[in-house]
Amino acid sequence: MTTDAPPPEVSTDTRTAQPTTEAFIATQESAGFGELRHAHRSFAFPLTIAFVLWYLLYVLLSNYAGGFMGTKVYANINVAFVFGLAQFVTTFLIAWFYSRHAAAKLDPRAEAIKSRMEADA
Repeated sequence: MTTDAPPPEVSTDTRTAQPTTEAFIATQESAGFGELRHAHRSFAFPLTIAFVLWYLLYVLLSNYAGGFMGTKVYANINVAFVFGLAQFVTTFLIAWFYSRHAAAKLDPRAEAIKSRMEADA
C-alpha cells in the first residue's frame, strides 16, 4: 500500500545540557548537600532504629512472654493482637511523619540544589 503522506520530520535533540561529572562532585561536596543529607539522616536513622527495636520487642515478647502476650484485653482480643495492630499503625504513622518532614525540610533543599545545578549546566 502506498501513501502520499510526507515522511515524518526528523526531530533534533532538544534536551537541556546535563551537568558535568565535576559539577556533580562539587555539589555532593557542597555545604547545602551536606545539610540535605544531615536533615534526611537525622530523621530517618533514629526512626528506623526505633521501629526495628519496637518490632524486635514484639517478636521477642511473642516468643518468650507467651503468658503476657496471651493476656485478654477485651473479649477475644489479647495483648499480642493489640501489639500486632500497633505495628501497622506505627508503620503508617512513620510514613506520614516522613512525608511531612520531606515536604517541609528535604524537598525545598533538594529543589534548590537541582535548580542551581540546572542553571550552571
